[in-house]
Amino acid sequence: MLREGRRPRPVAQAEDIGDLHPRDRLRRISAWSLATLAALAAVCALYLARDLMLPIVAAFVVGVMLSPLAQKLEALRVPRTVAALLIVCGVALLIALVIALIFPRVSELTTGLPALAASLNEKLHAFDGLIGFWHRLISAAGGDPTSGSVELPLPNLGWVPPTIGILLPPITGFLFFLVVLLLFIAKWPDLRRGLVMTFASRDSRLTVLKILNEIEAGLASYLLTVTLINVTVGAITGVICALTGMPHAIGFGALAATLNFIPVVGPIATFVVLVLAGVVTAPTFAQGLLPAAGFTLLIVVEGQFVTPTIIGRQLELNALAVLLSLAFWTWLWGPMGAFLSSPILIVALILKERLYTEDEH
Repeated sequence: MLREGRRPRPVAQAEDIGDLHPRDRLRRISAWSLATLAALAAVCALYLARDLMLPIVAAFVVGVMLSPLAQKLEALRVPRTVAALLIVCGVALLIALVIALIFPRVSELTTGLPALAASLNEKLHAFDGLIGFWHRLISAAGGDPTSGSVELPLPNLGWVPPTIGILLPPITGFLFFLVVLLLFIAKWPDLRRGLVMTFASRDSRLTVLKILNEIEAGLASYLLTVTLINVTVGAITGVICALTGMPHAIGFGALAATLNFIPVVGPIATFVVLVLAGVVTAPTFAQGLLPAAGFTLLIVVEGQFVTPTIIGRQLELNALAVLLSLAFWTWLWGPMGAFLSSPILIVALILKERLYTEDEH
């Protein structure tokens, strides 16, 4: 009876919000205003400090993803520091291997720009009829059909210094990321223990431990699943390039697998590269579009059916939440933010579900 008499009180409080005393209403408005200002300040700080925060956040996320691997190496009696060093070296070697597969293809396309431009110009003669019709249409409208013609400039080496200036910050950021990743994996057990022992009560410690375990399991499962999917996408892309007669199929497959880790932006970039490389290397314009067409079909099947089914079933991610998280973190931190958007969303959902459940109990 006593428990039943207490139940309606929160409902009555919720219904009487509009009848609050002006002073209490002002306090509530002030609290919401301060929370909004704090969120905006946090977003501004993350944006302004992105050069520093991005490698740190990426190292923390990737470190938590790879922590189960370090635990398995520890089970094989490998010291934690040595396990962390092996994992970081493996990550660096994997990235170097991908670059070694991709960079020669890009270099060949760059050094052969004059010949490729001539080949592309010959293939574009297939559109002479359409271009002639467009010129006649402009002439009939009283315009000058040659006024919009633009000559293709010859390549020169003036782009080298700006390119070095653009590439230097990402390279230094990547090295900083590797150092932070090494330290994080090596010290993660101590960080976990210190974070759990920060709380005084046993229930709070147990809740934090459950949250950390769920975050580790969720991120590790996400990394493994996405890696298998992207490796499959890269292998099929390489097969498509080989079957359509495109040279260096392995390199373009590695490019597709790597860029597919970046949602939306990565597949679009791969599609553009396949279109350009296919058109300039294939005997005909139509044949040059076949690799990009096959890749488009593959990405549609993977993005609309395979990945949502597997990821959604394992991690229960909402499609709208994934899209909003992708848009926000891409706007905030660019392509790397797009890669981190889903892991950050997973962490946020685990915190929300665990803390909300604990508050209800």
